[in-house]
Amino acid sequence: MEPEEESPGAAVQVDDADRLLVYKIERPIYNEAHLRSQLLHRQEKTTTLRQKLALYFQCSSERAKAAVLSFLPILTWLPKYPVREYLFQDVVSGLSTGVVQLPQGLAYAMLAAVPPVYGLYSSFYPVLLYTFFGTSRHISIGTFAVISLMIGSVAVREVPDSYVPPSSNGSNASANFSVADRDAMRVQVAVVLTTLVGIIQIILGLLRFGFVAIYLTEPLVRGFTTAAAVHVVVSQLKYLLGVKTKRFSGPLSVVFSIMAVLRHITSTNITTLILGLTCLVFLFVIKHLNERFKKKLPIPIPGEIIVVIVSTGVSYGMTLAADYKVDVVGEIPTGLLPPVVPDFSLLPTLVTDSFAIAIVGFSMGISLAKIFALKHNYSVDSNQELIALGLCNFISSFFQTFTITCSMSRSLVQESTGGKTQIAGLLGSLLVLLVIVAIGFVFEPLPQTALAAIIMVNLLGMFKQFRDIPTLWRTSKIELAIWLVTFVASVLLGLDYGLLSAIAFALLTVIYRTQSPKNAVLGHVSGTGLYYDVDEYKEAVECEGIKIFHSNSSIYFANSDLYVSALKEKTGVNPEHIQVARKAVKKQMANNSLMCSPKRKAEDKDRGVQQEVMSYNKASRDQTNGRLREGHKETDSEEVAFLQSLCSAHSIILDWTHTGFIDSVGAKAIKQVIKEYAAVNVQVVIAGCNRSLLSELDQLQFFNGIISPEMVFPTIHDAVLHCQQSQPDVTC
Repeated sequence: MEPEEESPGAAVQVDDADRLLVYKIERPIYNEAHLRSQLLHRQEKTTTLRQKLALYFQCSSERAKAAVLSFLPILTWLPKYPVREYLFQDVVSGLSTGVVQLPQGLAYAMLAAVPPVYGLYSSFYPVLLYTFFGTSRHISIGTFAVISLMIGSVAVREVPDSYVPPSSNGSNASANFSVADRDAMRVQVAVVLTTLVGIIQIILGLLRFGFVAIYLTEPLVRGFTTAAAVHVVVSQLKYLLGVKTKRFSGPLSVVFSIMAVLRHITSTNITTLILGLTCLVFLFVIKHLNERFKKKLPIPIPGEIIVVIVSTGVSYGMTLAADYKVDVVGEIPTGLLPPVVPDFSLLPTLVTDSFAIAIVGFSMGISLAKIFALKHNYSVDSNQELIALGLCNFISSFFQTFTITCSMSRSLVQESTGGKTQIAGLLGSLLVLLVIVAIGFVFEPLPQTALAAIIMVNLLGMFKQFRDIPTLWRTSKIELAIWLVTFVASVLLGLDYGLLSAIAFALLTVIYRTQSPKNAVLGHVSGTGLYYDVDEYKEAVECEGIKIFHSNSSIYFANSDLYVSALKEKTGVNPEHIQVARKAVKKQMANNSLMCSPKRKAEDKDRGVQQEVMSYNKASRDQTNGRLREGHKETDSEEVAFLQSLCSAHSIILDWTHTGFIDSVGAKAIKQVIKEYAAVNVQVVIAGCNRSLLSELDQLQFFNGIISPEMVFPTIHDAVLHCQQSQPDVTC
């Protein structure tokens, strides 16, 4: 293989039918030592650490303005708000979103195990705050089923139905502790948990940890939300049927809840069931009509608010609560609550749960924010989104709210009805405020079964995620495994432990992929400088006497031994086998030299030595994917001829084009294997090593002893030409 001759760096266009560009270059064979001494020279870094710190903390009017605009994104778009173009659409979108947000706030408060009015508080304060601090123009902040259920699970775990205050004594302590007292305790748990979630999100945002959401891969999030939908539906069965069962949390809570409902199925309230099923069917039909005619409808039909108004009117007119024992929402206080400092004595038991809720809430929000930003051609800042969600949760928690995030269904309503900015969300929150301060009492007769129907129908989109299973089966078995493990773990273990298990499994799949890389022996494509897998492409031909080993993984403590084993197996050149076979040959030839008869020597050579050599070397030769060199030159020494025939290659090239990093354990493993090959006269060189990886090798003191920068080449082609130069009788 000879380098094509052309002026350095020339690229000329060929006048043929395909109008291809021909790339030709003539240059010396480069190795790392030559690059460092002749071609590349590092730039001198004149900036000291003190200067860098001074520059970083330098204050100027421009930096102050940028910091303010970054912290308050509303200042970047509100002064330029085009009233004539945007206001009408934002008003329509805000009213539509508010109409949906009102019943969802009431319904999701049931999931959070707190009285319904706290769902209204959580639908007002955070939305108002996000208008100032958020960077997305289209997502709808507020209550969300998955987060509400996670909050409710923690609240029920800390304050179960059988909870007795630690300070209570006596046999009547349980009787004195009313349902209202229990709900108040659960509100405190939800509020403190929300405060902690907000603090965590703010700290992560200030530390620029917005990237943490990437660890929640899409199959994991979709499997998790599908499992959460199962939890939500199961938790609403008792409200739909009108049966009285305790609320379960923790591992197997879904199983226990279903068993509890089945045990009490005979006590089903028929009136409650009929009303709930009617609401379910009506909402399902409305949802189907909205999806089918969404291009023709100016705004979606507000099925949820219709159900709330009609079911409330029916319940009030027919006195369903008194005459038919239908459970209703009950008292809804009018007006806003004054700010109260949360009871931080509850913090120690809520830290783990708060981390899980903080990450899940942020991942849901940023994923939808990026989808809408891409669709409408603007950008969102993941770190600022994390800070915005943290501020919404932290500040709002002082006004008795529970954790919020972005809602998929409301965000689609806000965007599809023409919303342009968060003015739409602000107007929606004002509609909720009107209900809180003026007409909240109107919804006191609202049947809980109607809210259960609203929750169940809103989860239809999540159940459609089961369609991911056949798609992932065709595209990626590992991602399918992540989806299924996340779903099963979250259903059986609960949302908190299920999420932790899912993240651990996802990280294990990353380790599995690094320990199961694609290994190949590369061959040269004639007339090019390209090298491809000889087992995959018939045009790729191995260079005689040269093995080019490729692996698409980094080399570190977890896979260094696997890398070395794959190298020996794939190339078919095992130093240990060669050493054993050579010792056998030398020993047999030493015995033959003691024989007196030349005829006997010849027979021993033909029958004894060759058989023993083959017996020692059979395993090694069976593993080779190349052929032994044919037509050895006649040598003066029979021993040399035998020894040369034991190895199919004189050079091995390690292709590190796709190697991202190497640690000390990996570096030691490579140094050791290079020494092993050197002991059997096989040279090992490295090709395609990037500059950052070379810096790591320098820090690990890799280049010492028999290993030097002269053994590292910028491309595979350089390495091949070097190996051929050392063996001039060999060609590709």
